[in-house]
Amino acid sequence: MPKIKTKRGAAKRFSMTGTGKIRRRRANHSHILTSKDRKRKRRLRTGTLIHSTDKKNVRKLIPYA
Repeated sequence: MPKIKTKRGAAKRFSMTGTGKIRRRRANHSHILTSKDRKRKRRLRTGTLIHSTDKKNVRKLIPYA
């Protein structure tokens, strides 16, 4: 049985926590930041966990993470 290839784009976007949850970055923090208020930009800096309904699909993309 051959090894499963990791999708490199997904490996760069997601990471695992110590307890096995999948961490992601928030969107909308790369450009056009002048129209967004400080509070919103501060909130976008912090990462978050993926939703439970997406977990199965992301695990397929990064099987060895």
